[in-house]
Amino acid sequence: MEIFGLHVPFTGEKQKALSSVSEGRGGWYPLIREPFAGAWQRNMEINVDTAASFHADFACKTLIARDIAKLRVKLVEKDGNIWSETTNPAYSPVLRRPNDYQTRNQFYESWMLSKLGRGNTYVLKVRDNRNVVTALHVLDPTRVQVLVADDGSVFYRLNSDNLATINDIVVPAREIIHDRMNCLFHPLVGTPPVFASGLASMLGINAQKASALLFENSSLPGGIVTAPTAVDDQVAAAFKVKWEQNFSKNNLGRVAILDNGMKYEPITMTNVEGQMVESLKWSAEVVCSVYHVPPYKVGVGALPSYNNIQALSLEYFGQGLQSHLEEIEELLDHELGLGGWGTGLGTEFDTDNLLRMDSTTAIAVIRDAIGAGVMSPNEGRARLDLKPAKGGESPYLQQQNYSLAALAKRDAQDDPFKPNTPAAAPAPANDDNADAEMDDEKLAAIKNIARWGAKSMLTA
Repeated sequence: MEIFGLHVPFTGEKQKALSSVSEGRGGWYPLIREPFAGAWQRNMEINVDTAASFHADFACKTLIARDIAKLRVKLVEKDGNIWSETTNPAYSPVLRRPNDYQTRNQFYESWMLSKLGRGNTYVLKVRDNRNVVTALHVLDPTRVQVLVADDGSVFYRLNSDNLATINDIVVPAREIIHDRMNCLFHPLVGTPPVFASGLASMLGINAQKASALLFENSSLPGGIVTAPTAVDDQVAAAFKVKWEQNFSKNNLGRVAILDNGMKYEPITMTNVEGQMVESLKWSAEVVCSVYHVPPYKVGVGALPSYNNIQALSLEYFGQGLQSHLEEIEELLDHELGLGGWGTGLGTEFDTDNLLRMDSTTAIAVIRDAIGAGVMSPNEGRARLDLKPAKGGESPYLQQQNYSLAALAKRDAQDDPFKPNTPAAAPAPANDDNADAEMDDEKLAAIKNIARWGAKSMLTA
């Protein structure tokens, strides 16, 4: 079999019996999804695309997808216990540009939108003659079906895709990167968040539709025309059509003249019917809770009372982003052959971009790390895209800092806080022979000086 003109080896897959995996419960997902058991029989099915048109659902999906897409994927190498960024001609190109029609941002945004919208992301790998992955293509999840062979091996049926330039074909699992979310019913089939938020989304959509119709009628719910005597059905139907033509929509407010004792009684809205904003807010908050996104991130509800951008970003990162990032990193490591082949390489998202605009917090973190000796000044400058400065290669600490070993030696003394007294200077040696030798040396020097002086006088 060939994909993109390259031979993809099979190991007897054609002889295996393949069975399709059910896409879910209560209907053929992604066309129909039940909000609860028995809803389909009551004509309460939820269309995924319709539920996804709710503003909170759209906002949550695009927020998560775009935040992950803006994080750069780094190729890192392990040196002891430290992972540092590196480059490799076999892996760096595909991480920088996954394919020829998408940038890195667009690729990972498509990855996450497929996962959040359909519960599954299918990425087709393209290899060269070295068996190295050179391109990645996010496939339409509605055109991919999971197959399981009688021996438990996994395959994928791919329908034709002009963008990925493939025809209908069945490929083994080693050619597909499958990122799945919330495998509630089958370990190979993910369930999207709309499974839980669909009913709230439909409630919000229906509330918006009802609100649109109400405001189209100038916020008036309508009324009832009553007559003192019985009215024939045909007469009532004709009167209703005439009334709607003359006194609805653009004709609201016109004067109506009623005869035969008829009377118009307007209908007033109850307090429950008038709480449209609260209903929409509740629906949006339910959708946000399913996506694990703080409501204020998508314009629902009030902002937190405290103003700490880093704390808010960490809350959002831990709830809504971290699990997705970890799953993508692990999939890339395994499927690109980084972690399992003893290469010492891996992938890692650069999460510093989440706080890229918070310059105050970024500077404070770098300053504290340098002051604590964790980071050298040049490493801190590199975090701000500044060139290294001379003398800033080593971490610094203040001179009065003591090691734990030195403090342990101090505490091991009988009285650790007793002041240290300087040692006494050694007493001068009291040796008669030394004094004698000193006197002899002095006497000899005096004799030499006298002899030199006498000689000088004779010469003169």
